[in-house]
Amino acid sequence: MAVEDAPGLIPPEAMAMVGEPLGDPVSGEITRKEAQRYAKAVDDLNPIYFDEAAAQAAGYRTLVAPPTFLAHVVVQHGNVADLRIDGIYRSGNRRGVNLRAKRVMFGGEEWDFLLPVYVGDTVTAQTRLHSLEEKDGASGPFALMTTETTYTNQAGQVVARARGRSIAR
Repeated sequence: MAVEDAPGLIPPEAMAMVGEPLGDPVSGEITRKEAQRYAKAVDDLNPIYFDEAAAQAAGYRTLVAPPTFLAHVVVQHGNVADLRIDGIYRSGNRRGVNLRAKRVMFGGEEWDFLLPVYVGDTVTAQTRLHSLEEKDGASGPFALMTTETTYTNQAGQVVARARGRSIAR
């Protein structure tokens, strides 16, 4: 049996992508208006997002952005035609990981916030394929894919990491 005919959900070419970037780095500027709109939308009214004196009194140099705003600020927006059925934009520069699966589901996300992100910062995100594992579940085999996105500021400091999991069947 040829390697490409091997059974399983994870083909060798997908496994070879582990550790590699899944696209070009993407950058975005943290603006006061967008950070505050995001904070209000998620109902996080912490004064450090809205009042510079409160942010400084709390030990920050200026206004802080809500932590998960990082994921929002680096989204590359497009046209309505670029939206998938789930409302997420198709990634134009992102490499796909081709698995032998019919559907992929969101399996969760965890974050490590390392440094504050301030209004005026420029943040760059780089996503890599962190791991691929095939497992057996009650409903049969599935592939667990983990990506890791590293967020750095304009000074090259890592401000956060996010690990996203997908389940493919």
